[in-house]
Amino acid sequence: MPTPPAAPQRPRLGAVLPVRVWDLPTRVFHWLLAASVFGALATAWAGGNAMVWHMRLGLLILALLVFRGLWGVVGGRWSRFASFIYGPGTVMRYLRGQARPDEHLEVGHNPIGSLSVFAVLGVLAVQVATGLVADDEIATTGPLNHLVTTAQGLSATHWHHGFGQWLIVGLVGVHVAAIAFYRWVKSKDLVRPMLLGDKPLPPGTPASRDTVATRALALGLAGACAMLAVWLYRQGG
Repeated sequence: MPTPPAAPQRPRLGAVLPVRVWDLPTRVFHWLLAASVFGALATAWAGGNAMVWHMRLGLLILALLVFRGLWGVVGGRWSRFASFIYGPGTVMRYLRGQARPDEHLEVGHNPIGSLSVFAVLGVLAVQVATGLVADDEIATTGPLNHLVTTAQGLSATHWHHGFGQWLIVGLVGVHVAAIAFYRWVKSKDLVRPMLLGDKPLPPGTPASRDTVATRALALGLAGACAMLAVWLYRQGG
């Protein structure tokens, strides 16, 4: 007699499975942004001829931020802003350790991590905007400086070279400290999922879509964002 097919095994209680959380476009964005920010800071501090690369990296950061804004609407489930915009009630439940299992607050960005993400994106957006209209009165002028008054350009330059720069350094420091805290205190590796895309999670956890089609869409959006950055650069004449 033929052997009957084995019944599918149910995951045992407490089991975890790899779940795609961070799609490839999100991961590429993350590491490109990190490298660009470090490069922009380094070239700003070096000054001189390095300022040419500082401007280029600033425009790359602009393109990346625009891409992230678009991807936050059409990207994978856990990359969409809708998945990590939390109301005050949800934040308070999370802080009290009373989050509901169906909320999946630890899959993507948790309520505290989401605040860090929006802070970084917002501060970088302001830094890029001020850089576009800045004028150091030596050799470097933003491509849109001609659209503002002299006083406005100097005010933007003061922010860009001063508080804005150190605010970014502070946020980067907080980000690195949070990664270390989760790794060594909570025994959660936040770096590996951002490298490989998957997290070990309970069965049934919703996954992010990460297909050839979504990656092609991301590539098209990235190309459009790059064209925008080039166009802005050319506005400086």
